[in-house]
Amino acid sequence: MATPKTLIAIATYNERENLPGLIDAIHEHAPHADVLVVDDNSPDGTGDWVDKYAAGNPWLACLHRAGKLGLGSASYDAFRHAIAGGYEVVATLDADWSHPPDRLPAVLAGVEHADVSIGSRYVPGGGIEGWPLRRRVTSWVLNAVASRALRLPVKDCSGAFRAYRVAKLREVDFDNVLTLGYAYLEELLWRLRRQGATFAETPFTFRDRVAGASKINLSEARAALRVIAVLGWREWTSRGHS
Repeated sequence: MATPKTLIAIATYNERENLPGLIDAIHEHAPHADVLVVDDNSPDGTGDWVDKYAAGNPWLACLHRAGKLGLGSASYDAFRHAIAGGYEVVATLDADWSHPPDRLPAVLAGVEHADVSIGSRYVPGGGIEGWPLRRRVTSWVLNAVASRALRLPVKDCSGAFRAYRVAKLREVDFDNVLTLGYAYLEELLWRLRRQGATFAETPFTFRDRVAGASKINLSEARAALRVIAVLGWREWTSRGHS
């Protein structure tokens, strides 16, 4: 079977400390893929470093944005880039090493039999390291609520370690989404399911970030619940409306 044209996208904001080793590890485990860094004008020079490293590595590129516009916005721009570039598969992972590059081949393999392949913390063999109990409970509740409210046939709805068939992403209207923040993760799965997408989950162990500061906070969790509530209302009261 021919290897699909693949893009791996990483959204960054002040990830200069993490990125050099991460980029090399991604290329080691997915040497056939191109890598796109979507940088929101990081003050620490993340984007500048990518430009310099890309000069000698044609499989790497940086999409520079004017400022911090949100994870969903960055991901949607990466998807547009994949569509415009004729890629067949696009994968996303975090820049903080919480999504291990050595699990990329397994996540990418999932799109051989599904439209969306999810690196999952909540299937047998998956797990989380380095989180306090409160954060574990918050994440578990958020995922359980999203799965039921949005009729999602997956256990990990809020993780960004994913691979998508670009042909299915073409069916999503990115200009008509509710959120450009972290809650895009649940919203995109909902929209894809309503477009008839199929899903697969493969286990991995999430490890808290190696360096830098986390971008996730309690307000992001509350925002996600608000988005899930709106989409859940649409799902259960007017299935034809998206």
